[in-house]
Amino acid sequence: MAYVNEAAAGGDKEPRTERGRKTLRRLIEAAAAEFGDRGFHEAAITGITQRAGVALGTFYTYFESKEEVFRALVRDMSRATRAHVAEAVKGAPDRLAAERIGLEAFIAFVRQHPELYRIIEEAQFVAQDVYREHYRSFADAYVRNLAGARDRGEIADGLDEPRAWALIGMSVFLGMRYGLWDEDLSPAEVADTAIALVSEGLRKR
Repeated sequence: MAYVNEAAAGGDKEPRTERGRKTLRRLIEAAAAEFGDRGFHEAAITGITQRAGVALGTFYTYFESKEEVFRALVRDMSRATRAHVAEAVKGAPDRLAAERIGLEAFIAFVRQHPELYRIIEEAQFVAQDVYREHYRSFADAYVRNLAGARDRGEIADGLDEPRAWALIGMSVFLGMRYGLWDEDLSPAEVADTAIALVSEGLRKR
């Protein structure tokens, strides 16, 4: 498993060399595997260093504690998820197309990284500020995108923030059901159905 963005270690521990950045990346990826497999409370720093193939002392060059690496991991996963979806939708012709493409990309991402849900959900209890930051960062981007689409006449007028949270909620639960629990429908089929609901609603015509 490899996420796409660099995670920053705490404070002045952020690496300044390419070798240091690669070591930090190995630690973050090892932490994803350790926390994903064992959960926060059962995970161990020694498990992270063994998975990363580094000495225990190397861990403390970058992080002071298990909680600190967990917080860095959550932020890294959040950035990676947003970057993956943003890359997928950058050529979309309009907002509804972007919603459909983005949802398909998100479900596919979850299938590739099933540890995402366990780690993000544990953050609610281990590091609630980072947990909220994760969802608020998605919401902030959604609000900006919806406002832009509204200004371009692509979507109806309305309150962008509650619409943003509604779309996030849809993605979270569809990702859980069709990305994590079962793969009986393709990401494309799920996205087609969900965006038909968003664009047309449930009202019989």
